[in-house]
Amino acid sequence: MAVRTPDPNPGWLSDDELQQARERLPILYVEAIPVRLDGLGQVTEVGLLLRMNAQSEMTRTVVSGRVMRGERVRDALYRHLEKDLGAMAFPQLPADPTPFHIAEYFPLPGDGIYSDDRQHAVSLCYIVPVTGSCEPRQDALELTWLSPEAAASELVTSEMEGGRGALVRAALARLGALR
Repeated sequence: MAVRTPDPNPGWLSDDELQQARERLPILYVEAIPVRLDGLGQVTEVGLLLRMNAQSEMTRTVVSGRVMRGERVRDALYRHLEKDLGAMAFPQLPADPTPFHIAEYFPLPGDGIYSDDRQHAVSLCYIVPVTGSCEPRQDALELTWLSPEAAASELVTSEMEGGRGALVRAALARLGALR
């Protein structure tokens, strides 16, 4: 009788299983907009990641990733911040894990503000102050710190896929950082 090796990542699906799930179920994500604050708690900078998409185009985005089965939302948020920004970013997670926004991504354009051609996804969105130094990792090529005005500009938001430019603008509006 063969001995089964336990799955080292029981919360992850294989690529095939993930594709099948994406075709049948909404997938839960967390998204974080990293910000730098001054001593009064006002936003001075917004961090946007530069990545290459599947079509080999450079795009800007926010920290984002799936929540694994059995994983707390707070843990998923921290894991993705560390994965994308590096271990020395020192994100300040909110005491209350209530998102500032819930974004629903649909696979068909026109079904809402947000789109993702791979799946129907529901994303819990957070604004997270970051106090340390950031060294992008994984598939992030760089992190650019922009003023709130620049991050909300048409030029920058047009570089963001799936409606994430609207998400950044919503975050900045929520913080009173847009003039």
